[in-house]
Amino acid sequence: MKIDLSGKLAIVSGSTGGIGLGISQSLAEAGATVVVIGRETAKVEQALASIRQKVPDAQLRGLTADLGTAEGAEKLFAAEPRADILVNNLGIFDAVDFFDTPDSEWTRFYEVNVISGVRLSRHYVPAMVEQGWGRVIFLSSESGVATPADMLNYGVTKSANLAVSHGLAKRLAGTGVTVNAILPGPTFTGGVEHMLKDAAAESGRNLREEADAFVRRARPTSIIQRVADVEEVAHLVTYIASPLSSATTGAALRVDGGVVDSMAI
Repeated sequence: MKIDLSGKLAIVSGSTGGIGLGISQSLAEAGATVVVIGRETAKVEQALASIRQKVPDAQLRGLTADLGTAEGAEKLFAAEPRADILVNNLGIFDAVDFFDTPDSEWTRFYEVNVISGVRLSRHYVPAMVEQGWGRVIFLSSESGVATPADMLNYGVTKSANLAVSHGLAKRLAGTGVTVNAILPGPTFTGGVEHMLKDAAAESGRNLREEADAFVRRARPTSIIQRVADVEEVAHLVTYIASPLSSATTGAALRVDGGVVDSMAI
């Protein structure tokens, strides 16, 4: 099976690190021209350099913009008015107790994790419909179907991603534009490494070993009993972004290592 995205323009929000960076690299490897976007110019440049180091012939463009705001979205639309593939990956998370989470944090999480993808989809999808082909992918999470007790506001936004993607897929029935959601579980990103740094120092384990131990402790239902690699998530996204996935739409596709019991959904 060969995935060829030559001639396709892909926009990946939140793409200067973690899963977003991995997705950008994977799409570039498949031949897509990828727009890498972040809030800091230095991080955008670092991400572009990282991808070019691994994919020397990558077709890339960079943009500094805060896509969690309407102003940032308008900056993107002016620079990149059309796209064939839209990956709504931008998201924030934090562990905080429900009773310590003020309205402002609920609003901030909703703006970044949900409304950003709504804005981008509303802008880019009409041209996809016009050309009869397009791919819209929302990065949700296993937390969207199994909301963690210490991350309620995050889990609610990830559930909203599922609702938007499923509803939009139905709205676009018969157009040639597919809309799907990807549900990663614990994934070995820089954010996870930072979160577990102190625990690793205390236990004497390296960061990967500590991350795997965290999964076994905090997500005991995991079938793979380890964190996923960023590439394992990115490869699924690249397939869904390709012409090969034309019969897959309105789906919630899990790459969570079996954390969520499918019989419980």
